[in-house]
Amino acid sequence: MNTKIKIGMIGLGARGIGLLQPVFLQHPDVRIEAVCDVYQDRCESATKIIQENGQECPKITNNYKEILAMKEIDAVILCTSWDNHVKIAIEAMEAGKYVGCEVGGAYSIQECWKLVEAYERTNMPVMMLENCVYGRTEMMIAHMVELGVFGEIVHCEGGYKHDLRDEVTFGKENRHYRLRNYIHRNTENYPTHELGPIARILHINHGNRMLSLTSMASKAAGLKNFIKENKEADSELLRTEFHQADVVNTIIKCANGETILLTLDTTLPRYYSRGFTIQGTKGMYCEENDSIFIDGQEHTKDHFEWKKHWGNAQEYIEQYEHPLWKRYLKEGVKQGHGGMDWLVFCDFVESVKNKTQTPIDVYDMAAWMSISALSEQSITLGGQPVAIPDFTNGAWMSR
Repeated sequence: MNTKIKIGMIGLGARGIGLLQPVFLQHPDVRIEAVCDVYQDRCESATKIIQENGQECPKITNNYKEILAMKEIDAVILCTSWDNHVKIAIEAMEAGKYVGCEVGGAYSIQECWKLVEAYERTNMPVMMLENCVYGRTEMMIAHMVELGVFGEIVHCEGGYKHDLRDEVTFGKENRHYRLRNYIHRNTENYPTHELGPIARILHINHGNRMLSLTSMASKAAGLKNFIKENKEADSELLRTEFHQADVVNTIIKCANGETILLTLDTTLPRYYSRGFTIQGTKGMYCEENDSIFIDGQEHTKDHFEWKKHWGNAQEYIEQYEHPLWKRYLKEGVKQGHGGMDWLVFCDFVESVKNKTQTPIDVYDMAAWMSISALSEQSITLGGQPVAIPDFTNGAWMSR
């Protein structure tokens, strides 16, 4: 394909603008043809960045339907608020556009099914742009799993452990959608960062699937305390009751017997971590201390004094670096969360150029997003198990 693919950007908040210059505009095969946001100043900021990077002025609109009506658009990138993802994605697929959708959890199981049905009706691919699937460490560990280094995988853990108190409580000032979600919902609201890499390792939807989950939520105290100490003058926010728990733990059971523990921890003071952990019959990896434990190796004698081996995962990079990252490091790592934003976008662009299926497909997207809606149900029911639908309708056994 000699011509550039033409992309329409829908949603120009912090995430959309943050991807524009360091990722989207750096790709030699991409032209930003149109931009859209409900706030005009965001459209103007995006347009300025696009022109400063040598591209022509894009079409500017506050109505995403105008972008979907543009015949010249090959694909759309959705960086809108979570509650608009599925609705706009379906309309874009029906308009014949490839869809690259930013991450987020579902609000209902019905919208997950609607997404799948739209793909099966239109045959237009939609890809969740889950960058953590392309993380350097996650891909190295996945490579080690495929090589059998950890043996048969039994249990995995992941988390979104990120202090978001400032982002949530300044949601009005920054026009950020997290605030309303933390006021009204109580759920594992951001599951895909931790689940995406694990789903790849466990071959979810490809010979395995998630069967059921149970979620338990702590009290909600972190935001109230933060507001008292940092935004006491905001009387409305001070009176606000937040339903979102400070910590939510979700346990998932898989068809092949594995268990997955997901932890959402975003409203208490803490360091950042995705808590990525893999345990198998021959060893384990733990992100929290960046260590690898392999049964039978010399270091296992120190299992009671394991702190001396924290950080030893770096010693395995030369032997087990994922082939994609080996090539990427030679070419030069681009910006965007350590380079993984670039890799996920490149894979999306290749699918659009070649008119092929995306590497993260609609069935992955529906399954990963569904955890939010199901977690909310389980918490409401006091932690009762909730069945996870099979969005492939049985095809997972042979995909």
